[in-house]
Amino acid sequence: MITNPNVKINLGLNVLRRRPDGYHDLETLFVPYHGISDSLEIITGDDYSRTLASLKERYGSLTQAVSPDGKLMISIAKADGVDWDPLKDLTAKAYALLAADYDLPPMKIFLEKRSPVGAGLGGGSADAAFALRMIAQLAGLELTDEQLAGYAAQLGSDCAFFIYNVPMFGSGRGEILEPFQLDLGGLRLEVVVPEGIAVSTADAYRGIVPCIPEKPLREVLGQDIGTWKADLHNDFEATVFAKYPALANVKAELYARGAVYAAMSGSGSACFGLF
Repeated sequence: MITNPNVKINLGLNVLRRRPDGYHDLETLFVPYHGISDSLEIITGDDYSRTLASLKERYGSLTQAVSPDGKLMISIAKADGVDWDPLKDLTAKAYALLAADYDLPPMKIFLEKRSPVGAGLGGGSADAAFALRMIAQLAGLELTDEQLAGYAAQLGSDCAFFIYNVPMFGSGRGEILEPFQLDLGGLRLEVVVPEGIAVSTADAYRGIVPCIPEKPLREVLGQDIGTWKADLHNDFEATVFAKYPALANVKAELYARGAVYAAMSGSGSACFGLF
């Protein structure tokens, strides 16, 4: 089974308050973006991989690991190399999470990582959510979207969004999701990922000062898009732009090129514009 996990952008991101559990309450609108995606293949047992040969041809070698019980093998290919333990990849954690509740067959995961790391686009979360669905299907588990979203929320705050993969209003840590009707009026979405800048989510949160906005996000999103430049904010921009001025320049360039609205996605470093 092969899929292409896409990324997301955030339209508005308000950090409202710090929670007793150390997380923050926020509100944001998750919007899927299909212009950037990974390639994910998962097979059972000794089934034949349809992607392994081409991955080896393009990348030379893959970073591989096998779980201690031998039931999961994971292979990851990335242009500039893989600097994390494959067994700590969210796709491997997705397998382990389901394996704790169900008797899963042995599986092999082949992940081609094309989405940027540390860009605020949720590429790793997308991989995890897609993997959960694929593993469940391969194992014959008849899990609902709500059940899959429950597992996904245990893997990351924005993982559950990718189970649904349609515009969703997120609150809580981002795992509380409600469908949202979004009409961009035919505007084109363009995402820019600056090279050489990866923003740590933990670092982005360290500089944040939670506050309740004058206008709730739902109200701003309901306004004419022409007002978004003044009223629709990403609270991470202030601290992230201070540390990485080049990102502020990317946003300014999007406006200079005629964007109706431009912002940083998530905790950065990717920026996007609506044209």
